[in-house]
This record gives sequence, structure tokens and C-alpha cells, in this order.
Amino acid sequence: MLQNITIEALRSMKEKKKLTLIDVRSPSEFNTATIPNSINIPFFNDEERAEVGTLYKQKSPEIAKEHGLKIMSAKLPDFVKSFSNTDGEKIVFCWRGGMRSKTTATVLDLMGIEVYRLDGGYRSYRNWVVNTIENLNWDTKAVVLNGHTGSGKTTILRRLAKLNYPVIDLEGMANHRGSIFGQIGLQPHNQKTFDALLIEQIESIKQTPFMLIEGESKRVGRVILPNFLLKKKTEGTQFIIELPIEERTAEIIKEYEPWKYKESCLEAFKRIKKRIHTPIAKKIETELKAGHYELAVMLLLKYYYDPLYDYTTKQIPDEKKIRIKAKNISEAYQLLKEQIDNHYYAK
Repeated sequence: MLQNITIEALRSMKEKKKLTLIDVRSPSEFNTATIPNSINIPFFNDEERAEVGTLYKQKSPEIAKEHGLKIMSAKLPDFVKSFSNTDGEKIVFCWRGGMRSKTTATVLDLMGIEVYRLDGGYRSYRNWVVNTIENLNWDTKAVVLNGHTGSGKTTILRRLAKLNYPVIDLEGMANHRGSIFGQIGLQPHNQKTFDALLIEQIESIKQTPFMLIEGESKRVGRVILPNFLLKKKTEGTQFIIELPIEERTAEIIKEYEPWKYKESCLEAFKRIKKRIHTPIAKKIETELKAGHYELAVMLLLKYYYDPLYDYTTKQIPDEKKIRIKAKNISEAYQLLKEQIDNHYYAK
């Protein structure tokens, strides 16, 4: 039997059952923004959707529907089979709960495949995300990781997340490393995707007494952090990770693999070149072109990133700073973990 489900009922179901969320919009729509952990089984591909949309506008809705039916009829067996291969309760949705999800749910129901259809489609989910962010009542305190570029803050957070510590990985959610070079080798997320990932993570840890977060600026790549999160970051416990510049240089080279993205690195550097003393900037550019990445990165840290960080850190009151001085990232991780365990988990 064909069943509709509201976004509120969906949230409740997620806590109790294994669900498979299925976005039947075109691949480009899916890649732009979707409900986290959804899979894409498109009703129309991008070209087909464009054809139907053009007919709808230039001819008539009836002609567009007839053409859409013709397209769908030819690939219906494979389309239905794709749903048969999914597990758990099936929830289908399109943009606003219209023709694509309704037709999909009806066909699947006729084939004996039980499925729910999300009322309002992706738009209802997006509205829920926006409303939740705007009205969030969250008492959890922030534990903030600060440190010079290359101090392994994201690496440490992800190691803690694997041990189920309450982590909000802002760079992971933005798919950006938070610097002028931060998108190299990545495809940064847009605001809609970031907001969805953020609120889903908050929902999963909102009952914990604290959460771990990196001391990012207001913008991370293409996204803007919400004001409530910036406020929590400012008011939170501030850990300062201090590592030797040699360790930080090695970490950056390991993470960015600049030899794979030589031209992208040079293009990114041009955007900050004027902010660095001319002889030093020329030296950095020369070393980047020559593939001498260790020296180039060390100069970037010393003459650009470290001064920026030092200025930002001065804004944090000394009484709120807890310094973690270590020889390498592994030692910093252990020292930080001990501090957290002693402060938040000790009985």
C-alpha cells in the first residue's frame, strides 16, 4: 500500500529502524544537495529532465507528461530492479513531493515493493534543517582545538571521532581544509550540504555534556558557520596545540600531496602573493615551481600563516588557554585525550 510520511515521522523512524533514503531526482540535483546518506536512483537523468522541462514550458504539461512516460517506459524494468536491491524501509523523495516521487512510489507499490513517499520532498527536509538551526536549543559546551596551520587539529579530531568522542568535523562537512589552498584535490560542499551534515551531527550528539570542534573562522571554503556555533566556539574551552614547524611542514605535505596539484598550488599562491614581503613571496613561488615543497611550505608558514594565527590567538584571554606542547601529532593527540578524559569522563 502506498504510504506518505512527514519529515517529523521520518525523523522518528530513523531512530528506530534501518532506512534507505532514495532521491529520485536527476544526478545533478542530487549532487547539488540531498538528505545525508541518501542514494540516487534517478527517475530522469539530466538530459531527460531537461527535455521534459523544455516541453512543459514551450508546449504543454500534457505533452511533457507523455514524453516523460515514453522515456520511463523504456527503462522501467531496470528502474524497479534498482529498488529491489536496497535494504530496509524505503523512503523515496524528489524536489517537493511531486510527480517523480509519486509515480515512483505508485509503480513500486504495484510491483509489490513497500515504499514510503516523503511529503514535501527534499524541500521539506531543507525547511526542517533551516528551522532547526534557527531555533536550536543546545546547552552542550565546546572544547576548541586551536593551533598553527599543520598542527594536526583535524587529524586529531577524526581519531577521536573513531573512538566515538562527540566531534563536529567542520572541515569534513565543508569538504575544505579551511585555507587558501584548502580546496585543492577536493570538491567543496555548498551551504545546503554543510547545513544538513552539521545539524544531523548535532542531533546525534546533542545530549553529550561537551563537543569537540576546531577553531575555524566564520567561513570555511564555500560555507558560512552559523552564529550559534561561532558563539559556542568563542565561549568554549580553548586548547592550543604547539608543534615544531618541521612537524607541521611534514604534515601539510603529507595531507596536500602538492606534487599532484602543482598548477593548483601555484594558482592558489597567487591569491595571497601580494600579502607577503616581495623577496619572500618570490622565493616561495620559485620553490613551488621547482617542486621544493618542504622549503616552500616552511616559508609560507613562517611568513604568512603563523603571523595570522598568532594575531587570532591573541584575541583569546590567557586564562582560557590550555597549551598542549608536543613533539609530534601522535603525542599531541595523547596529551589532549588525557586532558579530555580527566576533565569530562573522570568519575
